[in-house]
Amino acid sequence: MKIHIRNGHVIDPANGIDRAADVFIAKGKIVGVTGGNPRGDGAAPPGFEANATIDATGCIVCPGLVDLSARLREPGFEYRATLESEMAAAAAGGVTSLACPPDTDPTLDEPGLVEMLKHRARLPEFAHVYPVGALTINLEGKRLTEMAELAEAGCIAFGQANTPVLDTQVLMRAMQYAATFGFSVWLQAQDPYLAKNGVAHDGEISARLGLAGIPVVAETIALATILHLARETGVRLHLTRISSADGIEMVAAARATGIDVTCDVAVHHLHLCDQDIGFFNPHARLDPPLRAAADRDALRAGLASGAINALCSDHTPVDDDAKQTPFDEAEPGATGLELLLPLTLKWAAEMQLPLATALARVTIDPARILGIGGGTLSAGAAADVCVFDPQAPARISRETLKSQGKNTPFLGQELKGRVRCTLIEGHLAYDGAFA
Repeated sequence: MKIHIRNGHVIDPANGIDRAADVFIAKGKIVGVTGGNPRGDGAAPPGFEANATIDATGCIVCPGLVDLSARLREPGFEYRATLESEMAAAAAGGVTSLACPPDTDPTLDEPGLVEMLKHRARLPEFAHVYPVGALTINLEGKRLTEMAELAEAGCIAFGQANTPVLDTQVLMRAMQYAATFGFSVWLQAQDPYLAKNGVAHDGEISARLGLAGIPVVAETIALATILHLARETGVRLHLTRISSADGIEMVAAARATGIDVTCDVAVHHLHLCDQDIGFFNPHARLDPPLRAAADRDALRAGLASGAINALCSDHTPVDDDAKQTPFDEAEPGATGLELLLPLTLKWAAEMQLPLATALARVTIDPARILGIGGGTLSAGAAADVCVFDPQAPARISRETLKSQGKNTPFLGQELKGRVRCTLIEGHLAYDGAFA
């Protein structure tokens, strides 16, 4: 199949492209991005004759989004979401590549489970799935997994999801092993004792509402330990879902000393703070918790400057029974695959950032962290493409969300940015022309 995407404005941060241009696709690969003009008749590569044409008038054409954290809920939690429902949500959100954490049931700690997940996700309309293998068996923090075998099965990194390793000797051994083989270790920084029983940011709001708090120091104490061990072992470290201003400063300081460390932030934390808990809104129960307004503002600025390397959806579908409960009993998490693009656009507009800078944080920057060839429209790259209308309104409702998880603090809001179509290796995975 040869596809010609015409009349669009192409933004490819990896190659510095930000102009009217045409995109040409053949055999599932990008074969050219040409100058383009108002008539949309950019010169095609020699011998190219399109079988299909996509009119992208008024739209942005960019690489498919790359998400560093999306729980697909399989295996084990199919009552919350299925692979089919969440892949439909990914395509509708313009996400063409995603990493899934290892906290499934059973845990992704055996090669057979990883191979099964990869096999299930091979349909043409499904996003590329990159499993993060468990660092320790059953995420218990006691015995290391067979990382080399898991990597052969398809794991791109190793982590603990939201479960810390309490034994620092085990953590150091895991980092040493990973460093020996060049594996990346992904960790969320949160001290389990300081965060014990906490459900919200430890501050004025949690005190007024009578909610058990999780202080910022729970993040920074854990960060200090992780960063010291990373320096000692030389491991390639990725810190998931930084949530505080102090945390950003610590990561930047560590990076300045030569530690090989990257970090990401969840998209919800760019727009919300602990005040958005309101009157105990369980949709605002997240892990890590929504921090103070000053932390939110620091996260926004840190992502803009590059101190934070990438933006993720932290997609965590939760069933209604687990959310429609008192705040302190609600399961943390929110759906995010379909909101990643519009919330990224909202952040860029409010920060007055070039669109190319914002899109880099959800395309080429996370692709580099994953170590994959996605996030670009370079000739020869997989034709993973998102075409979206940056001005078209998208109302967030239970009816419009394709994810089986309908839980999000943004329900009822209208955001700008609607995906018109998503291509995965040249296959039309989503057609939103009439959505």
